[in-house]
Amino acid sequence: MENDKQRYYISVTHNLIQVVPNDSTEFEVMMTDEQVTRLRDQMDELIKDDEYTFKRAFVPFKSADHDDATEQFDDKLIGVYAYLHDIGDDETRRMIDELNILPKLHQTDYHDDGYDDSPLNK
Repeated sequence: MENDKQRYYISVTHNLIQVVPNDSTEFEVMMTDEQVTRLRDQMDELIKDDEYTFKRAFVPFKSADHDDATEQFDDKLIGVYAYLHDIGDDETRRMIDELNILPKLHQTDYHDDGYDDSPLNK
C-alpha cells in the first residue's frame, strides 16, 4: 500500500539508504520495508562483487573488461539501477534515464577470444 511507504534517500555510489538526505544523495524514493530490504540485499551483493573485482584488477595478463567478475559486477549494478527505476517516481526514472547507464552497461564494444573458461575467471 502507498501508506506503508516511507521516503528514503539513496546513494548507489556510497551504498547508502537513509531517511535523511545528505550531500551524497543521488535519488529520493518512496519504499516499503520489503523494498528497502530488497534494495539493501542488492547493494550488499554489489559490494561483495566490487571487492572481488578490485582484487582481480591486479592480474597483469588479463584485461578487466573481459573478466567474468567485472561482468558480474556490471550486471548487479544494472540490477540496482533497474530496481530503482522500477520503484522510483517519475523524477527518479528521469534521472536514471539521463545517466544512460542501463543500456550503456549492456553494450560492450568488442568480444575477444581467449577469455572463456579461464581458470582465473570467477
